[in-house]
Amino acid sequence: MLRSMTGFGSAAGHINGVEYAVEVRSVNNRYFKSSIKLPEALWGTETEVEQHIRQHVRRGTVTMSLQMRLPDERAASCINTTVLSSYLDQLRPIGVEANPMLRIDLATLLGMPGVCEPPSVEELLESTRQGMFDVIEQALAALVAMRTKEGSALRDDLLGQCAAVQEHLAVVQQAAPRIVLDYQERLTQRITDLLRAGKVAIDQDQLAREVAVFADRSDVAEEISRLTHHVEQFRQTVEKAGPTGRKLDFIAQEMLREANTIASKANSSAVAAAVVEIKTAIDRIKEQVQNVE
Repeated sequence: MLRSMTGFGSAAGHINGVEYAVEVRSVNNRYFKSSIKLPEALWGTETEVEQHIRQHVRRGTVTMSLQMRLPDERAASCINTTVLSSYLDQLRPIGVEANPMLRIDLATLLGMPGVCEPPSVEELLESTRQGMFDVIEQALAALVAMRTKEGSALRDDLLGQCAAVQEHLAVVQQAAPRIVLDYQERLTQRITDLLRAGKVAIDQDQLAREVAVFADRSDVAEEISRLTHHVEQFRQTVEKAGPTGRKLDFIAQEMLREANTIASKANSSAVAAAVVEIKTAIDRIKEQVQNVE
């Protein structure tokens, strides 16, 4: 199933009192790139989080943000009363002797090194580790669902553009045999007019050679065949599972190459008009393919 590279997913959950909230979004990129924002306490899990992302996303820039909220009773820092008492014991004589009016600011003391210790949450985080990854998987599943939904719309549009290419290519194929005949008729008429005016004499063998050279130069049968094959290959690739964006982009470039060759070789207004429509459809394909994973 075709998937877009743009999407968004989110999930939240409470595990043993810890609240986890995950948001993940993705945008276009030729390769895979991740940006993971985790709380400081979870920095050690970044590599594992990226592995989970890679299991769901093969191409695109993915930004994941994980927020964590601890239970109120576990979120508060611990005051090391022993260290605080040591500071007070050292400051009290200084304050009394230097300035009896000097007051010790408790807020300043709490900011001294070693007074306030961050809560120990290693055991709590370890006990909720699996639940955290379950929330991450839920957010990634939502992201993939959105990418798949947008991919379905991309598929319909790409196949519609392929149908347009085939429709106008049929016009080229129908008009191609007339190109040489029209050229021969125009050339013969011009020579006939010149002969009547007595301005030139022409050998029929020379006329035949001129027409043969033009026929060889303007023959687009091979380009029509290749473009038809590219369109069919593109359609088959669209229906394949897995990341196909790069392959589709390459096929679209080949389609445009054949269309340009037809335009340069076929000296016909009908063919030129049809090729304009073909190239318009291919440009639309190339634009949309940039969104495909």
